[in-house]
Order: sequence, then structure tokens, then C-alpha cells
Amino acid sequence: MNIAFFLLPKKDVVSVTLDSTLRQTLERMEYHRYTAVPIIGKDGVYVGTVTEGDLLWYMKNSGGRVTFENASKYLLKDVPLKMNIKAVSIDADMEGLINLAKVQNFVPVVDDMGRFIGIVRRSQIIEYCERFVTRDVSVPKN
Repeated sequence: MNIAFFLLPKKDVVSVTLDSTLRQTLERMEYHRYTAVPIIGKDGVYVGTVTEGDLLWYMKNSGGRVTFENASKYLLKDVPLKMNIKAVSIDADMEGLINLAKVQNFVPVVDDMGRFIGIVRRSQIIEYCERFVTRDVSVPKN
């Protein structure tokens, strides 16, 4: 089995760019009801993942300078990311994917050039494993 089996392709992933404003990012996250979304660079490279906490701490630590009302004046590239959400290569083994999924709700997947190609959701891995745990594994009687 390989990572591609679980891949949600980038066309189906909600993401933002470094040039997105704070307001755009917040509204996109709110609309889709996500607490974190991947950030994709202009060249398609996975940059990192922004969380609600990153945005809230940035606003709080601005000393009142950044508010929701003026959040469209500030770019995501200026927001420090607190979490280091690691990506996995599409060629990585399943053990590497599972180790990241233990501590991340989703795992960004990149190609050999570091370009973002999609994500694997932790819930997809759990649902796959659940099928094996809950299936009938009793030994047939002769």
C-alpha cells in the first residue's frame, strides 16, 4: 500500500497563499469550518500550515494594531507559524505517514520537488484501520 491510496488531491483541498490577507484566510477557514489550512507558495511548494491560533496570537500580540476590521490590510506571509506541520513525500513509506498522522490532523503530501499535491487526513487512516478491526475474523467451524 502506498500514500496515494489515501491522497485527497490538491484540487479538493482548501488552501491559502502567502499573499492571502488575514481576513481572506479567516473567512475561508470559517466558511469551510477548518482550524488549519495548508499554505502554498507561488511555485506550488508547500510552505507550512496556518492555524486559527496563529492568526489569533498575531492579532493579540499586535498591540491592537491588527483587528478583524482591518485584517484585510495584513498578509499571511507576516504571520509567524507556531506549529511545524510536516509534509511527507508521495514516495514515503506508510510508517512515516502514520507517525505524522499521530500528531497532525492532516499530513500534507509533496512531490520530489516539494510541490504540494494534496493531503492525507488522519480520519481516512483511522477509517481504513477500523474496517480491519471491526470485520469478522472468527475462524470458520468445520
